Amino acid sequence: MISVVDYGMGNIGSIKNMLKKIGEDSQLIDKPDNLNPSNSIILPGVGAFDNAMRRLNDSGFSEKLQELASNGTPLLGICLGMQLLGNASEEGELDGLKLIPGKTCKFMLEGDFKIPHMGWNKVINSNTGLFENLEESKFYFVHSYHFVPEKEEYILGETNYGRKFVSSINKGNVFGAQFHPEKSHKYGMQLLKNYCAIQ
Repeated sequence: MISVVDYGMGNIGSIKNMLKKIGEDSQLIDKPDNLNPSNSIILPGVGAFDNAMRRLNDSGFSEKLQELASNGTPLLGICLGMQLLGNASEEGELDGLKLIPGKTCKFMLEGDFKIPHMGWNKVINSNTGLFENLEESKFYFVHSYHFVPEKEEYILGETNYGRKFVSSINKGNVFGAQFHPEKSHKYGMQLLKNYCAIQ
């Protein structure tokens, strides 16, 4: 069973539908006490960093997610959800969840590269773990900020858009995807299958 955190800032319907397509049971969780430690968790996110963190803090989700992640429960942050895993963001003033050390920074691009970065792009990865059977893969992006981890060992995937940036992160049982697997057709389905297989 996959628990999808419903705090009012994510494509929860699309995620639930994609999980159904790959044969995975899921449930929307709108109260932190309803998170089951035995279930893998997906933290979606669309919108502004401070607004998202404020909702997580005020609802009690922040503390619960930190507790479960520290106890080994698999957690996948998607898009803004990935950025929330870090320490802070240039987009806001609040602290992040501090599950993967790093900071989210605004894109500073030259030339004809538009912000937000929107559309399909390749993710360069090791073809293992979360990206097993996805060496040649494209995912759908919509974002104006990118995650800068404190250590290279946290980098799981990278993408080129005017410059190379980190598009997926990992530390232990905590994962992040800057792109939207729920909008990425067969590639997103495979990535979510891989995540669901992680214990």
